[in-house]
Amino acid sequence: MDSLPNRRACLAFRRVARLMSVTFLLALSVPSPMRAEEADARKVLKAMSDYVTGQQHIQLKYDVDIEVITPHLEKLQFASSGEAALSRPDKLRVTRTGGYTDVELVFDGKTVSVLGKDSNTFAQIELPGSLDQMIDRLRAEHSIEMPGADLLLSNMYDELIAGVIEAKHIGHGVVDGIECEHLAFRNQETDWQLWVERGPAPIPRKYVITSKTMAAAPQYTLRIKSWDTDTPPDAKSFAFAPPQGAKSVEFNALADVGELPAPAEALKE
Repeated sequence: MDSLPNRRACLAFRRVARLMSVTFLLALSVPSPMRAEEADARKVLKAMSDYVTGQQHIQLKYDVDIEVITPHLEKLQFASSGEAALSRPDKLRVTRTGGYTDVELVFDGKTVSVLGKDSNTFAQIELPGSLDQMIDRLRAEHSIEMPGADLLLSNMYDELIAGVIEAKHIGHGVVDGIECEHLAFRNQETDWQLWVERGPAPIPRKYVITSKTMAAAPQYTLRIKSWDTDTPPDAKSFAFAPPQGAKSVEFNALADVGELPAPAEALKE
C-alpha cells in the first residue's frame, strides 16, 4: 500500500500535468502578440495601397533625403524636393530640385521625356503603355529611379510586400503634425518603414529604406508634404515642350539628373 505522502505527491503531479495541458492548449488557440502585430502591419499596408491605387488623380509635394557612405565611413546626407502629378493609367509628371540637380520627367502614355534644367538638355524615348510599364522599363533598361515610385504602382501592395520576411506594427507616430500608423518591414537586403496617415484617407506620409548590405546602413527617406486627389491635373501638365535652346541628347548623356554630386554617385557602387 502506498504511503499517504506518496499519494499526495501523485495527486499534486497529476494536477500540475492537467494545468500544463490546459496552458499548452490555450497557447495554441490564442494568437501570439507577434502574429497579431504582423497581421496589423499587413492590414494597414493593404488599406493604404487600396486607397492610393483607387485614386484616379494625385498631386503631391515631397522631400527626399539620401545618405551615402564615404571611403572613410563618414555618412553624408543629400536633400532635394519636388512635385508629382499623376492621372491613371498612363500620365505622370515629376520634378526634383536639389543642390546638384534640377530635373523634370514627363510621361504622356507614349513618350518619356527627361529634362536636365541646369544643362538645358533633354532626352526622349518611346515607351507606350501604362504607368506601371513605364516605371518598370525605366528601371530595367535605363537605371532611372523616381522617388517612391513603388507608391505610384497600381499593384503597390504586391510590390511592397514581395520578399518581406518580417512585418511589425510599431505603433503611432507623428509626421509633420499628422498622426500616423508606424509600420516596419524586413527583407533580406533592406529594412523599410512606412508612416501611414490615420483616418479615412490612409496616405503614405513617410517612407524610409535602410540598406543592410552596406557599412553604416545608409538610408533613403521620402516625406510626402502635401497630397491632393480632388483637383485633376491640367492636361497640359503631361505635354512636354523643351525650353528654348535646349539640346536633345541620348538618355545616358544626361549629366545632371541624379540626386548626388558626381563623386558621391561613385560611392554608391
